[in-house]
Amino acid sequence: MLIDLNKRERIILNRLSGDGTVSVAALAQDLGLSEVTIRSDLKTMEDKGWINRIRGGAAPAVHRQILERQRERLEEKNAIARAAAELVRDGDVIMIEAGTTTALIARYLTGKRDIHIVTNSALVFANARTNPALEITMTGGEFRRPTESFVGPIAIQNIARLNVRLAFAGTDGFTLERGMTTHLAEGAEIVKAMKDHAETTVLVADSSKYGRVGFISVLPLSDMDLVITDRELGDEAAAELEGAGIAIKRVM
Repeated sequence: MLIDLNKRERIILNRLSGDGTVSVAALAQDLGLSEVTIRSDLKTMEDKGWINRIRGGAAPAVHRQILERQRERLEEKNAIARAAAELVRDGDVIMIEAGTTTALIARYLTGKRDIHIVTNSALVFANARTNPALEITMTGGEFRRPTESFVGPIAIQNIARLNVRLAFAGTDGFTLERGMTTHLAEGAEIVKAMKDHAETTVLVADSSKYGRVGFISVLPLSDMDLVITDRELGDEAAAELEGAGIAIKRVM
């Protein structure tokens, strides 16, 4: 994720997020650097999987919406993902649903052995593929660029053939009354399928998602065995959830 980038690379990625494409000449002028230096930066960023170099410049390798979401509450998301990864044991088979927080979990599995990840997320795959201790199964299905995810009947059918100990899900919003909600019906079906084939299901969501209600209802919070969020979820909100029998872990 963005933790892989240095300050100048983040500036370049921010430009790409806003403009869609950017030229070497424009970057060199804006940053006060030579075009040779900018081309070297772009090559490094392409090697990291962040951009695609095009004639005279670069374009982002992932959808602009993903880039924007990855920049939000990065410290909190990393802390949540680290706590989620601590639940994974050597030899586990786990499912990880698409999302910018869930995608970070794979980063924190370093040092664990014989982990098998089932995912519908291209971001999870990108984070996991360099770790030889991780076996990866992609669900397949129809690719959705705005979420870097695979969805649809093929993905759901493949998930339904598998059984795992842990499933990690994200959400666009969660409340006690409405449960987990999202703006994408296809993503909701993936979460439901993973929950049905996991012994334990964990929601990972930063506190800014609490109180938000998306268009599509996914699952009640009572269907989650644990919710991992950050400490900006206030004591009153945490007490309300815990009073309803929802297990909460606040990190940071």
